[in-house]
Amino acid sequence: MRIAVLGAGAMGSLFGGYLSQENEVWLIDVDPQKMDKLNREGITILESDGSSRHFHPRAVMDTAGLGVMDLIIIFVKAMHTRDALAAQRHLIGEKTWVMTLQNGAGHEDTLMEFVPREQIIIGTTQHNSSIVEPGKIRHGGGGKTSFGLLDGNVEKIQYIADTFIKCGFETIVSDNIKKQIWTKLFLNASSSVMTGILQVKHGYLLDNEHAWSLVERLAREAVAVANADGLDFDAEEVLTMIKTVVGNSREGYTSIYADLRDGRKTEVDTISGSVVKAAKRLGVPVPSHEFAVQLVHAMEGKKN
Repeated sequence: MRIAVLGAGAMGSLFGGYLSQENEVWLIDVDPQKMDKLNREGITILESDGSSRHFHPRAVMDTAGLGVMDLIIIFVKAMHTRDALAAQRHLIGEKTWVMTLQNGAGHEDTLMEFVPREQIIIGTTQHNSSIVEPGKIRHGGGGKTSFGLLDGNVEKIQYIADTFIKCGFETIVSDNIKKQIWTKLFLNASSSVMTGILQVKHGYLLDNEHAWSLVERLAREAVAVANADGLDFDAEEVLTMIKTVVGNSREGYTSIYADLRDGRKTEVDTISGSVVKAAKRLGVPVPSHEFAVQLVHAMEGKKN
């Protein structure tokens, strides 16, 4: 397939690198120094077992003349999605799938400004990675990648899952992707947000009883919202999942952690903010998430 990955950060580089084994992949970003280095040296992925892998997808800023893509995967931060798609509109054809594996929820509303809903694939992944330096990322942990359609026959996108699998990603096509997205949202809106607020790595959340208590409070509120929306989650099972994922990546840290550390705007509005938005619609109280959103925004304005 011809695949364009919007955003050559940690996750875009991870997926772009792996998928380049069996596909024509273009990484698209606006950082000229990063793009130049990726083209010269490729991407080195440091695996959690101590090994490393090297890939060489194409890296471009100017996509004029590339032609229509079979698949576009969005890995820019949520607040940049609209601008990224507007700049690459010429890569989208009548049969181009546009996929979001971004953190949080509600991204399809933006995607529908550019493509019909039947061309949109929404999904989530348990993989995480962080940038060591331009062109070198640390693959902190793996897991399943799940995606599906807003409506329609998911068998139409099985071939995309097949190429993900062939390239090393454990992948499933789901006809209940909403539940999969909530499962990832539980993690991001609890442990990920707390690593950012506390400026700690994953392991600290398990080692400090007060930190874990805050993670648990956020997770339970989010489960209450999801269940009010017609889903059927068990809070204890969700907490076990979070503890397992965090425990498997004790030295890992999240994008919210890195953004707050480096003084950048975060994606909290599409993570914890999406829980708050759903809670208001459903009439479920979520005071901890409301506080977390405000606290993260307050920290965005702090000068280090």
